[in-house]
Amino acid sequence: MKRITPPKYAILTLPFLLLFGCTTADVETSPEQTETLAPETPAPVQEEPKPVVTTTSLYAIGDTLLHDSVYKAAKRGDSYDFTSAFKPIAPLLTEADIAIANQESMIGGSEIGLSSYPAFNSPYEVGDALQDAGVDLVTMANNHTLDRGITAIENSIAHWNDIGMPYTGSFLSEADKAELRTLTKNDISFAFLAYTYGTNGVVPKQPYHVNYIDLEAMTLEIEAAEQAADITVVSLHFGNEYETVPNEAQQKLVQQLSDLGVDLIIGHHPHVLQPVAWVDGTEGNRTFVAYSLGNFLSGQQGDDRNTGGIVGVDVVKTVEDDKETIELANPMFYPTFTRRSSVDGPFEVVPLQTAKPELFEATSQHMSQWMPELEIVQ
Repeated sequence: MKRITPPKYAILTLPFLLLFGCTTADVETSPEQTETLAPETPAPVQEEPKPVVTTTSLYAIGDTLLHDSVYKAAKRGDSYDFTSAFKPIAPLLTEADIAIANQESMIGGSEIGLSSYPAFNSPYEVGDALQDAGVDLVTMANNHTLDRGITAIENSIAHWNDIGMPYTGSFLSEADKAELRTLTKNDISFAFLAYTYGTNGVVPKQPYHVNYIDLEAMTLEIEAAEQAADITVVSLHFGNEYETVPNEAQQKLVQQLSDLGVDLIIGHHPHVLQPVAWVDGTEGNRTFVAYSLGNFLSGQQGDDRNTGGIVGVDVVKTVEDDKETIELANPMFYPTFTRRSSVDGPFEVVPLQTAKPELFEATSQHMSQWMPELEIVQ
């Protein structure tokens, strides 16, 4: 085996250590040797501001047109109760941030005598029931606005004011008409306008009693609405009765309004459903249009005239770097059906799937034929 001999200097050092013992030397250390350097703190990273996104849902329903069969079935002593008419669909309407309705028959009240076709006048109480069901605004420009004269209009508006229900399309004065109707929910503002093709040949005593479809006059009001609110909603009483697709005149007017920047168009008058669609405006905007929502509550007969629905769309507002954008998203349609709760019972609006399931598929296809992404709710 090879022996490993330590170096000579190591052997010589050992005796000296034993002789003098172990001593500790006073060793000075420099500050550089003892100071612990702190790690450098990185500069704070500036976080990019996150976009602020808010969403408001808007729902709309079709014609509330009270024939005598409807209000007689709702009579309770000396008054009328329409609560049960809307109870089945109230949960859906109340889900909306904003819900609007077309009150086609004036609610002039019993004091001037209720009446049915061809000159309608309805009880005040239907207005209360609509509000209780979740409706936030009513439109009153239609061919029956002048059926019972100025008194019915004044009584109707007085009741809407009493219960705090905003209205548009028919007014008490020029000052009343000049006051643009707006609603704001979730930091998104909506302006509402309404117009009709005519009033069954009855001429208004004052131009503010009803808004007619007149593109020149409408343009001025739409421009004001565009300046006042994020979203402009226009209700149109137009088209041909009982036709299930919009005619050329309807489509032309819708395109003209889209070109003016209108965001949502809700159609009434045909008493049957017409499809929904997207329409592209000349400024790159996109308009959501429901050409006809049919009857919501009426005494008309026939499956097509009793089938209506609730249309809805989300309005999404995004604010980022002081830039604001608006998008319409998630269009939906909820088919409904009007029927009597029993042979002699009150009228009620129920889900179509409950009342007439055999009509559901055809109705769904009809409404979504120009908008395949339309969600049909059941």
